Amino acid sequence: MTFSKKAILLSGILLCISVQLGAQVRQTREEYISRYMPIAIAHMERYGIPASITMAQGILESDCGNSLLSMKSNNHFGIKCKRNWTGDKVYHDDDAKGECFRSYPSVEASYRDHAEFLDSQPRYDSLFAYSSDDYKSWARGLKAAGYATAPDYAQRLIRIIEENQLFLLDRPDGARLYASRYGLKRDPEEWFSSQSSVEELARTEGAVDPDNYRVTINAHQGYNVYVTNGVHYVLAKENDTFENIGRKFRLSPRNLRKFNDLKDKKAQPVPGEAVYIERKRKRWEGNSRHHICRQGETAYSVGQSYAIRTRSIEKLNKLRKDEELAAGREIRIK
Repeated sequence: MTFSKKAILLSGILLCISVQLGAQVRQTREEYISRYMPIAIAHMERYGIPASITMAQGILESDCGNSLLSMKSNNHFGIKCKRNWTGDKVYHDDDAKGECFRSYPSVEASYRDHAEFLDSQPRYDSLFAYSSDDYKSWARGLKAAGYATAPDYAQRLIRIIEENQLFLLDRPDGARLYASRYGLKRDPEEWFSSQSSVEELARTEGAVDPDNYRVTINAHQGYNVYVTNGVHYVLAKENDTFENIGRKFRLSPRNLRKFNDLKDKKAQPVPGEAVYIERKRKRWEGNSRHHICRQGETAYSVGQSYAIRTRSIEKLNKLRKDEELAAGREIRIK
């Protein structure tokens, strides 16, 4: 082989490697918002669906466009085929194995179908009685109408919206208002583009927000497996025990209770409760530093939301054991 042919071959190999490496870079939340918020705002103006709700659902269901389902089929809202779907299909493990999901030619088509899906389904009619800036009622209404099976779906949507101030998108001139939260007067798209860099992606890649309750990309022994703060967990089913969950994941009931900060040897999970299958962390690894408490929360419940050990929450905030936290109280998570 001549030198020139070797050089061409080597260049081709390096190009393939570069493409593969580029494909592996995770899209950040800010990049996702920047890319798709104009569509969400346009759909709000046409259909009356809050832009903040559309963005929060896209973030949640697609893991900011990084989930396997969204990359494989451009499905950013976890919408399943149903009987009336005549478009392309893809099969994916979710609540059951090999479920049929809608496949789209583009992400924009997925956003359009999401708006039309909510607009055309009778079970979502009650949502349109709410104002397009009433994101809390929309979030609760989506859960009540059965959009998702996650028991805390509404709370997760609301948390995404509030932590990222997505409610600004629901107001007139929302895109500019959203950009101005950083004290900048530049065009929002220009600002977001300037923030994107390989270095920043590498720094934040390991930080998983607790709101990233995504379409499942992993399943084991009939359980969907999720991740928060880098810690894996499953949702307990009806009649589940730590004993039978432990058998499925080759863990002792004692260790499962330990992972979930339970000292009572007879304690059992309740349906829909997160059950961590590995040790929770001592600190939150994402960018947020605080959690705003809701009524009735304790160090334990906050720790379960963020995959942080109860004792760590207590130490960080100098809390008494089992102390109930007042609504609105700011709690350190790192």
